[in-house]
Amino acid sequence: MTQRIGALALAAGKGTRMRSDAPKVLKTLLGKPMLWYVTKALATLYAADVWTVIGHRAESVAAAFPELAGRFVTQTEQLGTGHALVTALPALTQAGLSHVLVVNGDAPLVTAESIEAFCAAALAADADVSFVSIELPDPGAYGRVVRCDGRVAIVEAKDFDPARHGTPSGEINAGVYLLRLEAVAPLLGRLSNANNSGEYYITDLVSLGEAAGLRVLAVNRGNDAAYLGINSPRELVAAEEILRRRIVDLHIEAGVVVRMADSVRLGPQVRLAPGVEVCGPLELYGRTTVAAGASLASHCVATDAVIGENVVVQSFCHLDNVRVDADCQVGPYARLRPGAILETGARVGNFVEMKKSVLGPGAKAGHLTYLGDAEIGAGVNIGAGTITCNYDGVHKHKTVVGREAFIGSNTALVAPVTIGAGALVGAGSVITSDVPDGMLALGRGRQVVKPRK
Repeated sequence: MTQRIGALALAAGKGTRMRSDAPKVLKTLLGKPMLWYVTKALATLYAADVWTVIGHRAESVAAAFPELAGRFVTQTEQLGTGHALVTALPALTQAGLSHVLVVNGDAPLVTAESIEAFCAAALAADADVSFVSIELPDPGAYGRVVRCDGRVAIVEAKDFDPARHGTPSGEINAGVYLLRLEAVAPLLGRLSNANNSGEYYITDLVSLGEAAGLRVLAVNRGNDAAYLGINSPRELVAAEEILRRRIVDLHIEAGVVVRMADSVRLGPQVRLAPGVEVCGPLELYGRTTVAAGASLASHCVATDAVIGENVVVQSFCHLDNVRVDADCQVGPYARLRPGAILETGARVGNFVEMKKSVLGPGAKAGHLTYLGDAEIGAGVNIGAGTITCNYDGVHKHKTVVGREAFIGSNTALVAPVTIGAGALVGAGSVITSDVPDGMLALGRGRQVVKPRK
C-alpha cells in the first residue's frame, strides 16, 4: 500500500476540569482557540487530510472553524478516545490512508516541526503503533508509561497502581500517536471500558499491539513542552505564557524591538516588520500588521489593525479592525473602532473616538472628539469637543466635511449634514443644515451680558 499519512484531532470531550460548559477546545490562548493551533500545525504537514472529531457542543466547534467543514466527524456519545478513533475509522479508511496521526485537540503548543520529528522516528522504525512519551517533574493526570522486559504499555493515571504496574518509568503519555491503519483496525474491536473511568482508551492499543506481535514504539521526547496538553485553567494560562514567549522571541529574532518583553502579548497571526518598536504592556491580536518604522507605546491594544509605515501610536490607545496609513499619529488615549481609517499624515489625539469614519490626509482631530459615520476631507481641522450626531434613535446617518474646512470647538454636527470645502464652523455651534463651500456657519444663541445681581 502506498504510504499516505493523514491526521485526526480529538476535540469531542467536555473538559470538565476547566469548570466551564463551553467546549474546552474553544478556550483561547492569545486570542485563538486552542484547537486552532493544533489544526494549523497538522494542516502544515497534511494539507486537506486532516479530520477533527467533535462531540460536546459540536455545533459551536463547527461554527468556530468553517475552514474545517467537510472534515468533521461527530462522536455523538463521548465514550473515550478509543471510541473517537472507532467513530472516525470509516472516513480515514475511505480516504485511503496508510497511517493516521492522532493528536489531542487540547495541545496548542504542538508544532509542525515537533510532529514531523516524531513521525520520522516512527516511520524509520517501521512501527505499527507508536506514541510520544515525555518526562515531567509532576506527571499529574497524564497516563504513565510502563516499561517491563522490553515491552511498553500506557496506564491511565486513575488506573495506575505501583504494586501492580511496578516503578514508574518517569515517562508520561503525551497523547500523540502514529498508527498503521491496516495493523490497528483489527484491534479496535478489542478495546474495553473496564477501567475506573468507564471509557474506551486509545492508549490500550499499545498493550493490544504488543500482545498481537505488532511493532510498538515509544518515542521519548524528553521534556519537550510542545506536546503538553491542557486540562485545567492553571494549565491553560501556563501554556499561554509558553506560547507568548515563543512568539515574542521570534519577533525579536526577526528584528523587532520589543521593550519590556515580558509584558507584551502578540497573537500568532500578528505581523511586525523588522525595525518596528513596541513597548509593553501591550497587546496585539488577530491579523494586526505593523509596517516598518512604526512604533507603539505602552498600554495599547490592537486587534485586526493595519498600521502603516512610520506611524506613531502613543500610550493607552485601542485600535479594533481599523486602518492607519503612513505617517499618522494616534493618541494618547485614542479609541479607533471598527471601520475607522486614518489616511496619510492624519492625526487623532487625546480622548478621540472614531467609528466607521475616514479622516483624510493631513486632517486633525486633536482631542475630546467623537467621529461616527463620517467622511472628513484632507487638511480638515476638528476642534476640541466636536461630535457627529449620527444616530436619530432608529437609523445611523453620515456626516461629510470637505477638504480644508475648519470645525470650531464644541460643535455638534447633526447628521445627515455636509460641510463644504474651506467652510468655517464657529465654536459652540449646532449645525443641522448643509454649509456651502467657503461659507461661515454659526448655530448658537446670541450672547447676552447683564448686570450681576
